[in-house]
Amino acid sequence: MGKYYTKYGLGIAAVLIGYFLLTNLLGLHKYPVLSAFNGVIIGGGIFYALKNYKASTEQFKYQDGFQLGLFTGGIASFVFGAFMACYIFWIDTRFAEAILDSWNLNFNKGSLILIISLIIMGLSTSFVLTLTFMQLLKESWNPKR
Repeated sequence: MGKYYTKYGLGIAAVLIGYFLLTNLLGLHKYPVLSAFNGVIIGGGIFYALKNYKASTEQFKYQDGFQLGLFTGGIASFVFGAFMACYIFWIDTRFAEAILDSWNLNFNKGSLILIISLIIMGLSTSFVLTLTFMQLLKESWNPKR
């Protein structure tokens, strides 16, 4: 199962990084509302990971699928968070300040809060979407007639 969440987790992270770089190229990366599409990217990757794992196993257990979804989203969130940390601290140091100014915060705005919130949002999105997809993909306990 490790090959599934590693493969799909890194794939999701690559698509998230590509989406961010595309919005950066178009000058739209400073609009936080466009990060809502990150949920679609994470959801699509988790769904395909679960679907492919279910197709390759004889018995699809709920625990295994739930673990797969969480680990896939977790790997993607941490890899994307590491990329964003490198981007914020080394490439575009004004980016975090511009994003945090749009949040209207009244305290010392450090870039680390942006990285932490990005990882927490990725993990919570992964958790909720894994719960949702497992309801669709789990085996039914109802007897067949």
